[in-house]
Amino acid sequence: MSTHNILAESVDTVLSLARKQGVDADVIASQGEGLSLKADQGTLSEYKVTASQVIGIRVVNDQRVAISYSESLEPESLESMVREAITNARYSKVDKYQTIRAENQRLCTPEADIFKPETVSIDDKIALALSLEQSVIDKPLAKSAPYNSYSDSASTVVLANTLGTYCTHRERRYTCYTSALIDHNDKQSMYLGASVGRTFADLDAAWCVNQAYNTAELLLEGGPVKTGQYAVIFDQDSLNELMGAFGSCFSGESAKRGTNPWKDKTGSLVASPLLSFSDVAFVENGMAIKAFDGEGFATGDTPLIEEGKLTGFLHNSATAEYFGVTHTANAGRSAKGALSISSRHDIIAAGKSSSAEVTAGEYLEIIDLQGVHSGADPISGEFSFGAAGFLCRDGKRIRPIRGITVAGNYYKMLKEIDAVSDTLIPDYSRTFFAPMIRFARLNVAGE
Repeated sequence: MSTHNILAESVDTVLSLARKQGVDADVIASQGEGLSLKADQGTLSEYKVTASQVIGIRVVNDQRVAISYSESLEPESLESMVREAITNARYSKVDKYQTIRAENQRLCTPEADIFKPETVSIDDKIALALSLEQSVIDKPLAKSAPYNSYSDSASTVVLANTLGTYCTHRERRYTCYTSALIDHNDKQSMYLGASVGRTFADLDAAWCVNQAYNTAELLLEGGPVKTGQYAVIFDQDSLNELMGAFGSCFSGESAKRGTNPWKDKTGSLVASPLLSFSDVAFVENGMAIKAFDGEGFATGDTPLIEEGKLTGFLHNSATAEYFGVTHTANAGRSAKGALSISSRHDIIAAGKSSSAEVTAGEYLEIIDLQGVHSGADPISGEFSFGAAGFLCRDGKRIRPIRGITVAGNYYKMLKEIDAVSDTLIPDYSRTFFAPMIRFARLNVAGE
């Protein structure tokens, strides 16, 4: 029996048990398998094959909600799981906003681009993992390649509920990365290069090696700049990290809890008119494509900021009910988890400035941040991170910089944007797409 059929049969069994008990419920069943290879000193330091399966139920009974899960699909385990959820619901607090709402949804993520047949031998995968390390070590100044990895995974998800909804999703993903450590003239520098894709052929090992080594070499002679205020351009990976640390400002869940500083700012100007930001369900070559959310509603596009104005938040059906708005199909839930909020692809819209206009004059290009989540306060917006990058002028790197701290206020920073370029660039994960954005001024502590 196929993986999908096994999961589907288990889901049907659980729903039948829930119906017999007279409760509303949704069920998520998932199965995954993966391979992880790590190279160290010319040999494999890790060869790990994993397989997992889990099924979970969310029960809503008399406005009380509870979840339970099982890693066994045996009938006895499924019965026990349902009993546990129903029992736990009796002792849960009343939640009048959370219920099962996705009625008769029949959704399946198209698989042509995200679940292609596996055609690569294990020998080729091992060869790639080993070549990542060796290719770095072959570079003239490389001392070592401390971190080298290849991994792939395939997963299947089935979501269904007692209202007739039935959704399926399958995907594959491949990842590789390497790092370059340079130790030269009593100075050390390290950087990491990574690649992701839907097929083995999508991975660009040579790019990873060159990105890691060339950047580490460029940063080797880096030092601090003078303390002061600087215009700053973050690369896409760093900008994604920064925005992710303050991502709760777009969450209907944090607004409901009262921990979202933008809770009452819908329709207000919260950013520069140059900034527009959306949550997008489908992006070509994106790595967060899925036809349905954690409740079984069809995913779509949700504008969050339009020309600086906050247009709304990401909602599941419970937070939408609380605020009296339409949900945005951004429910997050795994087989083991409670209902939450989840985004898909984060897209900052392209602007109208050329690259030359964005990079005119002097600025700092930041390509590495340290301590992002520990150094950020999502409520006040204050942040302070260690950083590295380059002092630039008119689009050219003047010298590398390290040992600095970049600080400011995220909500103020969004209002102080000098220019937005006209070209979108993906981050490494291909879940965040943004143009170059020049922020007018941030505080930099250096020498």
